[in-house]
Amino acid sequence: MPLLLIAVEIGALLLSLPVQASGVVAFEDPESMANPVIFIAIMLGFTALMLVLIRYDMKKVIGAVIGLSLFLTFVYIFMAIVYSLAGETDIATVFVLILAVLSTVLLYKYPEWYVIDGLGILIGAGVAAIFGASLEILPVVILLILLAVYDAISVYKTKHMITLAEGVMDMKTPILFVIPKRRDYSFINEGIGKLETCGEPYAFIIGMGDMIMPSILVVSANVFLQGWRLGGMINLPALGAIVGSLAGMLILLYFVMSGKPQAGLPPLNGGTILGFLAGWAAMGWMV
Repeated sequence: MPLLLIAVEIGALLLSLPVQASGVVAFEDPESMANPVIFIAIMLGFTALMLVLIRYDMKKVIGAVIGLSLFLTFVYIFMAIVYSLAGETDIATVFVLILAVLSTVLLYKYPEWYVIDGLGILIGAGVAAIFGASLEILPVVILLILLAVYDAISVYKTKHMITLAEGVMDMKTPILFVIPKRRDYSFINEGIGKLETCGEPYAFIIGMGDMIMPSILVVSANVFLQGWRLGGMINLPALGAIVGSLAGMLILLYFVMSGKPQAGLPPLNGGTILGFLAGWAAMGWMV
């Protein structure tokens, strides 16, 4: 899990360059305090829709909704990459659509754990790059705090996030990172097992959002703050956010070893924010 987190964060930093060059943004005004509210409202609406579909066992509709969401996500990610390299041409657009279709089909036709994780890194990095380059630091910090509170409530109190995770995993839907417990594990053949009932799950899982949210602050800090950069690439606040997110991941893993579902965002977002603040302070001391 720490390696996956680092991969998403480094990928997000690298993809933030073509995202800015191509002008692919999630919000027009990066400073607006309404942006976190809009983000959470959309997320709550999507979550409510998925829970209703799971409740009425509408598996085909769930598959279609998630498939369309993944396809559109790939379109925006490949759009940023291709347009930054080749410009916004008809040929480039066709190439973007082909890449998005192939990636989505691969996830659905062969959802083995390493395919899910490999393309999950691309999805996580791309989404974090787009939102991180579209939101200034204060809106991101507010968003991370609100999401951490929501994640804790949804896992420990209402437990609807566990219901959602089990529902999509029963369908082997590729929207979570999957970390096998043994080398011969197959997500296609075995799934992950139950999260709360008796018996050991066959693999650890972690939501893509748990990887994406800390990475958004990493990108935002690197895009919107000027100053000394390590290797000319990453500034101290962004580096501090990465270190803090890894510390949060270690805390999360300590509790994960208990075998019970855990809310990932409280330690991950908390560690990322504290690491960012430490890096920001260090950058101020260097001036």
